Amino acid sequence: MTTPSYPPKPSPGDRIAVISPSSGLAGILPLPYELGLERLRKEYVLEPVEYPATRKMGSTPQERADDIHAAFADPTVKAVIASIGGEDQITVLPLLDRELIRANPKPFFGMSDNTNLLAFLRNAGIVGYHGASVMCELGRPVAMNPHTAESLRAALFTSGEYELRPAERWNDVSRDWADPATFDAEPETRPGAGWTWVNADRVVEGRSWGGCLEIVGWLLMADREISHDLTEYDGGVLFLETSEEMPSAPEVFRTLRNMGERGLLQRFSALLMGRARTWSFERPNSPEEGARYAAEQREAVLRAMRAYAPGTTIVFDVDLGHTDPQIVIPYGGTIRVDGPARRIAVTY
Repeated sequence: MTTPSYPPKPSPGDRIAVISPSSGLAGILPLPYELGLERLRKEYVLEPVEYPATRKMGSTPQERADDIHAAFADPTVKAVIASIGGEDQITVLPLLDRELIRANPKPFFGMSDNTNLLAFLRNAGIVGYHGASVMCELGRPVAMNPHTAESLRAALFTSGEYELRPAERWNDVSRDWADPATFDAEPETRPGAGWTWVNADRVVEGRSWGGCLEIVGWLLMADREISHDLTEYDGGVLFLETSEEMPSAPEVFRTLRNMGERGLLQRFSALLMGRARTWSFERPNSPEEGARYAAEQREAVLRAMRAYAPGTTIVFDVDLGHTDPQIVIPYGGTIRVDGPARRIAVTY
């Protein structure tokens, strides 16, 4: 297993590939997508480059793999970002040319189903970046969340340590992207309550691994991009978050239990658990129902950790998942979790 290294960073004025390795929703929901492209140009001074499958719903795994290869192989493209997630990127992984991508390392930004590609890149020796898709974070109505925008700018253009901080306000309620009125007002937010720490009596520093919990479970089931040499993960920092599909507490527990049974869960010295998304169009929970869902998920995580990794440092409600704001996490990069000081820093 190759130790991941940080790829060269882009500079303002450079070209950035915009690809859809999962879903081509950009083709049928253009409003947040076009807004995200505009912000890449105006706020980050990057020139987006699209590919044949970027706006194509129903593209084949081979078409998406071809776009990934083209984006990484083009020497004029200095970074790559996903338009959005999806649910079948795992079918693209077997088609990827690991040597081509390894020979052309670039920062890749994406989350959710893009956990697949992030895990692939880590195993190819490339640090990726979990977070900041074009449609969701860059295409936020009216303005990007300042917390998200600052993190993305640091991850895109700088190298070195970046300290995370809890969001003072947050949101997980979406509005219809097909309705132009959605983009007339910023999302309503509610107060945050900070992070919750468990076993916060030590300082942990290690390379990160994880991503969307559901995708990690699928990778485990398909036996893809999970090292069979579990010492690869010793002393690392696991980070996990759950999607808008809102898996039940028993599902969360079972996935973590299976990670424990495989001997994987206990390899990590710290776990950063993303703030749970508690609302979806299919399950429009009230704030009280959402709080109950989040509490049940937290107890499921604690139950699994008590059984398999009782000494692990855990931090709950880190803003790294399917909620707003969203902090970019280096995938395969260094994270320091300082329990006594209640501080978390990542290296971009």
